[in-house]
Amino acid sequence: MAAYAYSEDTLVQQTTADYLRDELGWETVFAYNQETFGAESTLGRASDREVVLARFLQLKLLEFNPGLPAEAYREAVRRIVEYSAVQGLVATNRDKYGLLKDGVQVAFRNDKGERVRQRLRVFDFSEPANNHFLVVREL
Repeated sequence: MAAYAYSEDTLVQQTTADYLRDELGWETVFAYNQETFGAESTLGRASDREVVLARFLQLKLLEFNPGLPAEAYREAVRRIVEYSAVQGLVATNRDKYGLLKDGVQVAFRNDKGERVRQRLRVFDFSEPANNHFLVVREL
């Protein structure tokens, strides 16, 4: 009889990742000791200190808000990933929730050089299948 390794990974993580991939079409990545770092790396993170996968975020910002200058997308990503050491956790969570739910207000110059303010969508709530769903095990 073959021995089977019962672990949190095989009983919970792998089972959940398989279900989300097979039943819901999510992408899955196992990152523990296999992730590479840099712009073209596994998840696009510069280091293991980054928790927001900015590469995927940027792609969806471009898709959901086409035709804007690059500075608008950079500003949206910056506003989502930045944090304040002086702001409490509850206030930070409330602010980030608002950005994700309602969109990110950014300012940029249009083709005429005029300063424009626009709210960029982060998620497509009306068509959830348009969003990118990714399970990362052992981030």
